[in-house]
Amino acid sequence: MSTITIYHNPACGTSRNTLAMIRNSGVEPEVVEYLKNPPDRATLQGLIEASGLTTRDVLRSKGTPYDELGLGDPKWSDDQLVDFMLQHPILINRPLVKTPLGVRLCRPSEQVLDILPNPQQASFTKEDGEKVVDAKGARVSG
Repeated sequence: MSTITIYHNPACGTSRNTLAMIRNSGVEPEVVEYLKNPPDRATLQGLIEASGLTTRDVLRSKGTPYDELGLGDPKWSDDQLVDFMLQHPILINRPLVKTPLGVRLCRPSEQVLDILPNPQQASFTKEDGEKVVDAKGARVSG
């Protein structure tokens, strides 16, 4: 079993790039398509806590029922926001990645490089053409 887990949406370019960078480090992660198999409450809360982000930071608004549910209203507690994310997994921002070095919301996708235990094995260019890793496996500063 892999020590790296990605909560992945294959329809998302950021998520696809993140998954490709994990694989470029020589590891095949556990891929959880969270829209089909959402995490349970304890897992989701653990990911949020371990990431150092707030529940609102992990709440996705674009392309979700965020506005129609009124989730921008500060009246909602963290527990209530988690309830909404469990009822509507599309509200979970992606990709969340868990490795032995921590948990990150990988937006932009190259944030995954900060928590991968293994170095990149080859150069890597994102789908949009942005080069993020050079031929020696080093991060390209942009």
